[in-house]
Amino acid sequence: MSGPLALVGGGEFTDGCTFDAALLEASGAREVLVLPTGAAYEHPGRLVERAVEWFGGLGVAARGLDVLARSDALDPEKVSAIADARFLYLVGGSPMHVRSVLKDSPAWDALVGAWSGGAVVAGSSAGAMVLCDPMVDPRGGAFTLGLGMIANLAVIPAHDHWSEDAAHRTLKMSPDDLVLAGIDERTALVRDPDGSWRAEGAGQVAVFVGGVPADLSALPS
Repeated sequence: MSGPLALVGGGEFTDGCTFDAALLEASGAREVLVLPTGAAYEHPGRLVERAVEWFGGLGVAARGLDVLARSDALDPEKVSAIADARFLYLVGGSPMHVRSVLKDSPAWDALVGAWSGGAVVAGSSAGAMVLCDPMVDPRGGAFTLGLGMIANLAVIPAHDHWSEDAAHRTLKMSPDDLVLAGIDERTALVRDPDGSWRAEGAGQVAVFVGGVPADLSALPS
């Protein structure tokens, strides 16, 4: 049975991210493995440092694994670390870069394998977007291919800061059967192992099907 999956709207490792404590308990992990792939060109070490401090406050260690380029996603030692992890966290940044690094790679196979074996996987902002398929393209709001851990679901991160223009454009282009989840910062849309979904954290989650407001029951199991 797959482990819990947390799609976070951004603002990771800050006050209000109350869901992390429950995810830690569910994982049984003694260490959180942080993949700063999305922030490869934006000082990835800073987010890792923030994660170390944040999870240290929750009583567990965290460390970064520099899967920053395609060659890293092919590195056997890094692939092994991902496969062995019980709590994996993909940070925010560029979803397009995360996709280019991880798609069809041993690192991605290891991550999916860990999740299928019960590990917790969390993705924030870009990390959440790319775990789904399709994915909202941040360059214009249209849809593009994601990595597909969850199918027929697309994530709009930082939904509490989403402009009306962006909202109108993306909702208008949404296929009739596509589920869109607008997730506020410091908020997680959590899929439990039984396939049910819940929202936790400081903000709210808005769900749309075919561009029309819906509720959590519309999310794919």
